[in-house]
Amino acid sequence: MSNDIGKLCDRVRETAYAIHVFHGNGHLEKVYENALAHRLRKAGLDVKQQQPIQVFDEDGTLIGDYAADLLVEGRLIVELKAAKALAPEHEAQLLGYLKSARLEHGLLINFGSFKFQIRKFAKSDSSSRRMFGGIALLFSALFAFFAVNPIRLF
Repeated sequence: MSNDIGKLCDRVRETAYAIHVFHGNGHLEKVYENALAHRLRKAGLDVKQQQPIQVFDEDGTLIGDYAADLLVEGRLIVELKAAKALAPEHEAQLLGYLKSARLEHGLLINFGSFKFQIRKFAKSDSSSRRMFGGIALLFSALFAFFAVNPIRLF
């Protein structure tokens, strides 16, 4: 991760945490989206809310689109949640957004939990990373499954 994108992620993370401290949990996702967009714009960053991103099939056919909660500086997707906890499907959603948008960096932030939750994702299209990425995704999914459904030995 370049130092520049790292600083951008740090800024978004610090701002989101300050919002969580001030507003707490319990609001709708849109409230947190508006608050984060407002504060980041006040800090001088370019922030687009509900940024349309098109999804294309392998032959280039448009097959759908979605709206990213926030697109910061044209290179960081921020997906917000107001849930009890982050789930594997939230991670899969952000990874899909990164792939469709052809962007490398994303933040997944959950304001709905009493404890502030944030995860950073970096996607790469290099073939070696793609191979290991599938393995990492499998282990990630297994870890998440067993974290939610622990094995009882006794």
